[in-house]
Amino acid sequence: MNSIIQAVNARLAQSQDEGIMLVRLRDRLTGLGVNAELRDNNSVLLVHRPVEGLPVWVFVGYGGAYYSWQNAEKRHPTSDPEGAANVLAEYVAR
Repeated sequence: MNSIIQAVNARLAQSQDEGIMLVRLRDRLTGLGVNAELRDNNSVLLVHRPVEGLPVWVFVGYGGAYYSWQNAEKRHPTSDPEGAANVLAEYVAR
């Protein structure tokens, strides 16, 4: 198989995995009563604040290892979506 096609297929598989990670996080957040919605083909999660303020954009970064937000200054391991949801719920409540 052509190396370019292999690279495209690998990136597509990684994107799908990241989308699944964001779906899991969104489900945990909505279970906590936090308004969160998937955007851009499941490549980003938009987490709304309960009061006025800008929403928080959450991405999967660092090769799929972390959920990250606030320009990647804040992050939490993707292996712990429940913990990430708790941290994000507290973060947006401020």
